[in-house]
Amino acid sequence: MAQTQADAIERPHGDKAVSPAKLAHIVLRTSNYDEMVNWYQTVLNATPAFRNEILCFLSYDDEHHRVAILNMPDLEAQKDGVVGFHHAAFTYADLGDLLATYRRLRDQGIKPVFPINHGPTTSMYYADPDGNQIELQIDNYDRIEDATAFFYSEAFAENPIGVEFDPDELLRRFESGEPEEDLKRRPDVGKRGLADVKLR
Repeated sequence: MAQTQADAIERPHGDKAVSPAKLAHIVLRTSNYDEMVNWYQTVLNATPAFRNEILCFLSYDDEHHRVAILNMPDLEAQKDGVVGFHHAAFTYADLGDLLATYRRLRDQGIKPVFPINHGPTTSMYYADPDGNQIELQIDNYDRIEDATAFFYSEAFAENPIGVEFDPDELLRRFESGEPEEDLKRRPDVGKRGLADVKLR
């Protein structure tokens, strides 16, 4: 009996589900094309791999594109309080890189709307010109097992949201030589939930 292409695909894995190897890219549609392209180039320090009047592919590493932006004139603005995409997150190598990016963007007038230490990550959320959010973050733990264990801790049960911080103060402490381990440790502020979160 001849082997079909489907047989060849299924045989190595049997009935086991196969996960993707990586997250390749996100795609955003906009009526603010030039402004959005310029914003993502600036924030992610990205380079256009391709751009015309319809779409732009932006990359910041060895992938041909990580963010694609579609020019779609006359779209309605996003409304508050509706379901949909919340944010995409981008991880930096260390706290120094994250804070250098914060300073670079701050000096160009781009400021985070929500800086927070979640526990497993230290994160700064930014809103693009269309109101979509991206999270620039670092991992606070060296091992994934330790980050996962935090989700089962009493601290996370009491406060699954995190603790907001002042990025300028964190930058000052970093530049004064405070150990990164201390700067990444989430302070204990007691019980918190979504109702306690205030976006800047």
